[in-house]
Amino acid sequence: MEVKPGYKQTEVGVIPEDWGVKRLGDCLASAPSYGINAAAAPSSDRLPTYIRITDISDEGRFAPSPMVSVRHLNAGRYYLSDGDLVFARTGASVGKSYRYDPNDGELVFAGFLIRVRPDATRLTPAFLAAYVTTGRYWNWVKLMSTRSGQPGINGREYASLPLPIPPLPEQRAIENVLRDVDVLIASLDRLIAKKRDIKHAAMQQLLTGQRRLPGFGGPTSGYKKAALGPVPADWEIVRLGDTGSWLSGGTPMMSNPSYWNGDVPWVSPKDMKTARLYDALDHVTRASLGNGTRLAPRHAILMVVRGMILAHSFPVARAERPVAFNQDIKALVVRTGIESDFILRWLQASESLILGVTDESTHGTRRLASEALFSQLLALPSVAEQSGIAAVLSDMDAEISVLEQQRDKTRALKLGMMQELLTGRTRLV
Repeated sequence: MEVKPGYKQTEVGVIPEDWGVKRLGDCLASAPSYGINAAAAPSSDRLPTYIRITDISDEGRFAPSPMVSVRHLNAGRYYLSDGDLVFARTGASVGKSYRYDPNDGELVFAGFLIRVRPDATRLTPAFLAAYVTTGRYWNWVKLMSTRSGQPGINGREYASLPLPIPPLPEQRAIENVLRDVDVLIASLDRLIAKKRDIKHAAMQQLLTGQRRLPGFGGPTSGYKKAALGPVPADWEIVRLGDTGSWLSGGTPMMSNPSYWNGDVPWVSPKDMKTARLYDALDHVTRASLGNGTRLAPRHAILMVVRGMILAHSFPVARAERPVAFNQDIKALVVRTGIESDFILRWLQASESLILGVTDESTHGTRRLASEALFSQLLALPSVAEQSGIAAVLSDMDAEISVLEQQRDKTRALKLGMMQELLTGRTRLV
């Protein structure tokens, strides 16, 4: 491949002639170090906050769920400092990294993480943090981690990572540009979170009648007492089980090829990531229906009733086309006179209530018994008010979706900028 003037071919690819290539270990203030081997403890103000591999998001942020602490006499030796980065050293997440942000509070890093501390006179932490999100870095991780047959990279191997090294002024210029984009992304994240909080509050008020839409109810309509608490006098109290007919899912015989790779989406919990469900990763044939699977009609409400996911969330979605579904899901075909979208919204708002009646099955997973689900009470307004409430919440969803698309485009723009800046294709100085 021809290299254009002013550039050179190196082991990290084509870079400007005035850039160097160094090993990460040659750019550190100290050798890579391993975290503390200690069990996590419940989060406590009296104990240090713990950061483990599972507390690092795919975007490289500290995102614990839930936050935990660590109780150990030597925990003080493992606090992260401004400028530190930690890398996952084993497992499916090997290569994942996090650059310490003091705004995350004081953090003690765990034993399956490796800390590196760049020498800022040779390598800025921000430049390193950006480089270890690139395709070149991940290609190196793939090669290095599979040499032993098991995913894993130790401290000595991380120290051998080859890096393109621009002059320090250019490293800082790149850092400033990427920081500006990060500020924009963070502002969009905050706005999305605010809009979600507003939507959550609106759901709680509209779906219980605490707030009425214009044209519904009035100063004289009043409220009545119910097991749910006060509800509008003109709303009906019903059991969820009485809002329609219920279908149970199933899995067609895996050994019968005529049941698979058809044109009917076959939904499992992994497919239920959005409130509107149009398709699935797997598909079955029409021949499989009645031979292990059931078909839920368009606008049926699908909900996960078994699985470890019920320990922390209750996936629910409305089918926007007929779908088959597996045995971990139930489908509600809403009866005439009730808006399916209203039921969907009520189920979303009632997640914590429904999770509160799950229990552990004989196989150690979580399950939601049919009677516990069916017996949940809800208040139903008129069909017109149901439609109005669902429309308001759908408009809020659309606004959030637009903001999420803007954020995702900005993230994609940042990736493109990094590809240019971290290879020297575009120069800032």
